[in-house]
Amino acid sequence: MKKIILGISGSIAAYKSVHLTRLLVKTGADVRVLMTESATTFISPLTLSTLSRHPVVTDVQSDEAWNNHVELGLWADAFVLAPASANTLAKLANGLCDNMLTAVYLSARCPVFVAPAMDVDMWRHPATQANIERLRTHGVRIIPVEHGELASGLVGDGRMAEPESILAQLERFFATGKPLSGKKALVTAGPTHEPLDPVRFIGNNSSGKMGIAIAEALAELGAEVTLVLGPTHLQPANSAIRVVPVVSAQDMFDACALVFPNTDIAVHAAAVADYRPKTYSVSKIKKKDEDMHIDLAKTVDIAATLGKTKHPNQIVVGFALETNDEEANAVAKLKKKNLDFIVLNSLQDSGAGFGHDTNKIAILRPDGSKTTFSLKPKKAVAEDIVAEILRLANPDA
Repeated sequence: MKKIILGISGSIAAYKSVHLTRLLVKTGADVRVLMTESATTFISPLTLSTLSRHPVVTDVQSDEAWNNHVELGLWADAFVLAPASANTLAKLANGLCDNMLTAVYLSARCPVFVAPAMDVDMWRHPATQANIERLRTHGVRIIPVEHGELASGLVGDGRMAEPESILAQLERFFATGKPLSGKKALVTAGPTHEPLDPVRFIGNNSSGKMGIAIAEALAELGAEVTLVLGPTHLQPANSAIRVVPVVSAQDMFDACALVFPNTDIAVHAAAVADYRPKTYSVSKIKKKDEDMHIDLAKTVDIAATLGKTKHPNQIVVGFALETNDEEANAVAKLKKKNLDFIVLNSLQDSGAGFGHDTNKIAILRPDGSKTTFSLKPKKAVAEDIVAEILRLANPDA
């Protein structure tokens, strides 16, 4: 039995939510209804509680008890907001949290579906469209509005999708179960070690946490993931992920080159050394009184080299860890490496970069647009990155 949260905001289309609740319950779903205060002026909570067989939640507190929005957000298999008014869309897109519906949205870890409903000019307004696009970048699935007669008497776009259409979209989603099923993904993670002699190397402090989190987020959505992993003590928890251990930049490139042509998604999250010693000593180099000089040679640029062979249906993502001129440097890499977007993080940001369990990123796109995120656990950051990949993989979703 699927567990569905149905969120209803203030709109004349709220009457359709009665039919949607009946349809969901008839399919065997366990439905919990949330309503904004405005929504209760359009349709009675008593009607929806009768149909859903559960009390309707309209506030964080009711009957001297606390309604746990976090618990609800973790409980559901899907969160459906139908109807979603222009006001509620704006709140969701900007993280405003002033009612139970928006609080549960911010706590939800399940897929979120939004069925907008409003008059044609409100729907077409640039502010509404910007909010819709922002929600898409957050991984929210927008159920298209329909064309027809509106409550104002005008005819145009803005009608909430019919309950049967919403149910069909949910059934399609649950039928596939995993939106990335059938997709092959390549992820690189961790540092590389460029050997100088049998005991010394040139490397960096990357732990591989970010790349491993991305690999796990992709696998969770059904992708067949190959993780090319540099030297680190960490391993993914998901045993379905194929791990290819490597040491040097050349090792990593060779492993990626074998997999890349047949992948749908490639995420270059590894911190690859830019230079390697020109010569390797088969015996340990002994300390001498005078200074020692090491000649360095450039390593292969994995993302740039593979980017030249990228085919149109591939999605390729890069990372830029910077300390100065962050955005300019990231944009240059985005163009040079033929990426679909680049993830920028700065060592100037506290809690970001190597070794931390958190990260603070911005996503930069070829069209010049940018989305900046707050400091989050790396698992949540990985979900933000994968949401952007999903948006590119399913542009009409």
